[in-house]
Amino acid sequence: MNLGNLLIFGDSYSTFEGYIPDGYHVYYINAGRPETDVRDVRETWWHKLCAATGANLVLNESWSGSTICYTGYNGVDCSETSSFICRLRKLKAEGFFRENRIDTVIIFGGTNDSWAGVPTGELQFSDWKKEDLHTILPAVCCMIAETREILPEARILCIANCGIRDAVRAGIRDAAAHYGVDCLVLDDVDKQCGHPTVQGMDDIFRAVLATLEK
Repeated sequence: MNLGNLLIFGDSYSTFEGYIPDGYHVYYINAGRPETDVRDVRETWWHKLCAATGANLVLNESWSGSTICYTGYNGVDCSETSSFICRLRKLKAEGFFRENRIDTVIIFGGTNDSWAGVPTGELQFSDWKKEDLHTILPAVCCMIAETREILPEARILCIANCGIRDAVRAGIRDAAAHYGVDCLVLDDVDKQCGHPTVQGMDDIFRAVLATLEK
């Protein structure tokens, strides 16, 4: 299996010090944290995926604590900063997609949207207004739709985490189905303080690999 040039949109689960854009918040660091046993980038799910498939990771566009939608923790407006949609649109405006061929996109978010208590909203497949994108499911739909519009030939995989609201998990799955992209709904990922351990990273890697091999 050849994933070609890979782009990841993620949150803390996909970060590692030195492997995400400057200025983005990072969770996993070389010095380690007391609440996780992940100490080496080679232990991350995405590094394992690249090693196993030969994928070329063009950009790991991951920001710890980020939401897909425009609402962050404590109701903070992140429409122009860390939201997945903002970051996707920024890449487009900066010419990233003109300058880089992308064959595979993995969108792994929704965890912070759920944990931050953002309203779930309803699936909405078009005509998004800014206020719509402050709720989760309209933003999920918008993120998938705009990614597919920008990269119509790329393979897109959406990942829905375990340990988040059932409505968010189901919404990510249903939005992916509507747009005809792949979806992985995770189960039984080993975690500590809500974040994957070394074992959990391997759990995610194996689930992603199995999904992409289908």
